Amino acid sequence: MPKSAAVILAAGRGTRMHSDRPKVLQRVLGEPMLAYVRKVLRSVFDDAVWMVVGHQAQMVQAAFPEGRFVFQAEQLGTGHALSQALPAVIAAGYDRVFVVNGDVPLLSEDILRNFLAKAGNADLAFAAIELDDPGAYGRVVRENGQLRAIVEKKDYDAARYGVESHEVNAGMYIFSLPVAQRLLPRLTNENKSGEYYITDMIALGLEENCTVRGVECGRDDALLGVNTPGELARVEELLRARTVGRLLESGVIIHAPESVRVSPLVDVEPGAELSGPCEISGHTLIEREAQVSSHCVVRDCVIGVGAEIRSFSHLEGARVGTGALVGPFARLRPGAALETASHVGNFVEVKNALLGKGAKANHLTYLGDASVGAGANIGAGTITCNYDGHHKYKTIIGERAFIGSNTALVAPVSVGNNAFVGAGSVITRDVPEGELAVARGKQKNIVRKKK
Repeated sequence: MPKSAAVILAAGRGTRMHSDRPKVLQRVLGEPMLAYVRKVLRSVFDDAVWMVVGHQAQMVQAAFPEGRFVFQAEQLGTGHALSQALPAVIAAGYDRVFVVNGDVPLLSEDILRNFLAKAGNADLAFAAIELDDPGAYGRVVRENGQLRAIVEKKDYDAARYGVESHEVNAGMYIFSLPVAQRLLPRLTNENKSGEYYITDMIALGLEENCTVRGVECGRDDALLGVNTPGELARVEELLRARTVGRLLESGVIIHAPESVRVSPLVDVEPGAELSGPCEISGHTLIEREAQVSSHCVVRDCVIGVGAEIRSFSHLEGARVGTGALVGPFARLRPGAALETASHVGNFVEVKNALLGKGAKANHLTYLGDASVGAGANIGAGTITCNYDGHHKYKTIIGERAFIGSNTALVAPVSVGNNAFVGAGSVITRDVPEGELAVARGKQKNIVRKKK
């Protein structure tokens, strides 16, 4: 059975996006468009996926550090991009190569597998769709129903080809490698764009009596690329609605679903509850019975069974344990970890810190580079002073310790189990287990002189 690999064309700038960021890194529901395409291809081709990069290549490579890349020094067209990738695919021992643009975030595994099944063992096949307005897409040219070519919009002459075709190239192809090796060197850039087009391989293949198939994919606009901010917004809304619909069908409870933005990369278990507006993205897991209230932003987090994220909280790279409570107006930064039944309340910020089982920090607190033991209570206004201008240090607070309000813990420092720190203290030395520490100036009451 032929072995197939995949190539994603991701080298273009995307001038119509009016951004210095590569087009494939424009975000849809918090993720680069390229992430969605790559995920679908990896589900079919495993690790045999190469990305052709060019414009701002380092940015694309940084976004996918584990990816396979081919560098296109000059962006001379899609045919030139494929020619740059072909040696790597051949060297890896593959027989066929699938090619798709990196700006189709609505591509699904079902669409891809359906295309591959219909393409069969053709020497060359491409996806075609019907559009009411073919716009800037390459036109599929047929004569008496027989495929003849794909002609790019700039070079399409309706007078020459008859009635303007509404059947367009969807930018998805599969080639036999021997055929690709023969046809690519024959491409020319004698067109209005001065580029080497993959689409010209259709006519060349027909000239050589290759088996060429135009796989008709109906009117499915999931294959349309994103070229402008308007198209980006349209695709994002389609993907958002598709994802929310799938979650509702699976048993997730969603209030105000039209304002819930969830990335397809997010995993939400049946029985979890989301309230819009909210935004959930990255590799986030929300377990059953967990609640995410309105006006929350959650990215790359694990929200445990029965945990509650109250309104206006912002979480990134955090782990929230079973039955834990966060917010409202809380911020959990990367490395924050809340164990079972712990509480982080309003205007509390946690970064690279662990709160043990049942620990509480309910008001106006900063906990950075810290470990808080089970059952400890952190008073309002407490801060861990973890940075001395050069290095960061850790604060350790023991089990059932009580930290009074408006306390500054100057790391590195530890407070023992069952210890008590008086309100308003600046703690610079360790507090032994069970002891009381008070570190503040003695109060003086001075009689004021009357005027």
